[in-house]
Amino acid sequence: MPADPMQDMTPGAAATAGASRWLGAGAMLALWALMLLFIIYPLGALLLRTVFEDGSFSAAPLLAAVQNPNNLRALRNSLVLALMVGFAGTLVGLVFAFTVERAGLGRRAAKLIDLATFLPLISPPFTTSIAFVFSFGPRGLITYDLLGIGNAKVYGFTSTFAAETFTYFPIAYLALRPMIASIGTSLEEAAFSLGGSRWHIFRTVTLPLILPGLANAFLLLFGCSLADFATPLILSGSDFPVLPTEAYLQITGLFDLKSGAILSLLLLAPAGVVYYAQERLVAGRSYVTVTGKAAASGKLDSVSHAARFGLIALCLFVTVAILYFYALLFCASIVMAFGANHTLTLAHYHVIFTEGLPAIRQTLIIALIGMPLGGLYGIVVGYLVGRTRFTGRRAMELISMLNYALPGTIVGIAYLLAFNDKPFALTGTALIIVACYVFRYSPTGIRTTIALLQQIDRSMEEASTSLGANRFTTFRRVMLPLILPAFFAGLGVVFIRSMTAISATIFLVSIDWTLITVKILENMTEVALGPAAAFSVFVIVVVLAVSGLLNGALRYLTAPNLRVSKIGT
Repeated sequence: MPADPMQDMTPGAAATAGASRWLGAGAMLALWALMLLFIIYPLGALLLRTVFEDGSFSAAPLLAAVQNPNNLRALRNSLVLALMVGFAGTLVGLVFAFTVERAGLGRRAAKLIDLATFLPLISPPFTTSIAFVFSFGPRGLITYDLLGIGNAKVYGFTSTFAAETFTYFPIAYLALRPMIASIGTSLEEAAFSLGGSRWHIFRTVTLPLILPGLANAFLLLFGCSLADFATPLILSGSDFPVLPTEAYLQITGLFDLKSGAILSLLLLAPAGVVYYAQERLVAGRSYVTVTGKAAASGKLDSVSHAARFGLIALCLFVTVAILYFYALLFCASIVMAFGANHTLTLAHYHVIFTEGLPAIRQTLIIALIGMPLGGLYGIVVGYLVGRTRFTGRRAMELISMLNYALPGTIVGIAYLLAFNDKPFALTGTALIIVACYVFRYSPTGIRTTIALLQQIDRSMEEASTSLGANRFTTFRRVMLPLILPAFFAGLGVVFIRSMTAISATIFLVSIDWTLITVKILENMTEVALGPAAAFSVFVIVVVLAVSGLLNGALRYLTAPNLRVSKIGT
């Protein structure tokens, strides 16, 4: 066998292979350049702004911010809120996942729960907040109309905590349900046959097996709450300040970029701890429940009749509450003034399709541009990290996850500082908003691609190469069809976040380019709740439609050889 495989190639094949290598090297350089520009450079600009004053290094502003009692109070509130939401959301997600997989729910009931948990994931971040104001505000349907309480106070910790829990517990549900489903009932049956009670079996068998999933779900919810900008901005009020909103108010209210940057930087420490814990948890623990060995699967009553009733009742209560919130949102969008004048009208939709039409058009343009770019970036980086060996591979993986791991407030302020002046004066353009979405939300596609590649044997690529195909052809003809679900997952996530996110891009909008979520925020601050509800309903309808189209396209492209899972969550 020759030392160089290219010696067996024809001149044309050797030329093609050489061109493929040059193309691969060019793509690698382009990826590194983009990551350095849109990930490392903004974070570097943020750090430099906080520690340099008048051209010289100074830690005095950072120390002053850390010692400020108001900032410490906001940091403490952020951590307390994140801990509470993490615990409560994980518990509710566990109850939902266990009920669906172990309580013998019917198919229709399970689909209803799936719908209820899907809605908060595709909605603008203000949706639950708007519903809380309509329900528990001074003229709320529950507080005023039902209970007769006048001037009810809806703002503060309790409402913020409840709204974030309703918004984020579906993430825990989606993380825990497949893990519980993968635990065969044979283990529980064995423990039951040895005389263990149902509670004892759950505590000593089921719970230890899903412990990594519980910890991961808690960390995910902790990070989401810590980074949440929208819900506290509307519901927390002046009595419960949190860091993301304080940083936003410093920049937009006082026009103090340095103070806003310093406040956002205080979130780096807890965000870094959460990300490190997630990485260690996933990499360092293994709780194998699927071995490939056939095992008898019998019918085991995992829960008693009383426990089943309690679990189903709790899930039903939360599900009905979520559906009530969204029904309330729709009702508020078709009446003159919810709580005061319930005359049916389409005036709010007329407002959003006239005055709000530029925001709708610009949001759709940005989402439709960012969606394919984010999907392509996700599978390319995922393939390089998961299937190739090159110097700096681990560094590329870590850098690609940075914007995803950091709170949106940090990313937004970093982009504002980095791209507000020359040589990269991009603030106020569509390009900077698209770049923010692509490099912040594409890691979902990257991680999905890596996970799929771990299930694909390398012999398939080796067989293609042995038949004379170059690396690019092998990727296009063999690997790409197999990782299409990851590509469509990246498409779905980037589109949904382009339609619903605000925490990062609130700092990047301008007169020329704005977003629907920014218009919703403006309407909320101006107490124009009807147009805000109409905008939210429009976003939900559009996201549902596009998610359905993407799922249909994926089924068409992969059927009948691959099992297709839903995307966009």
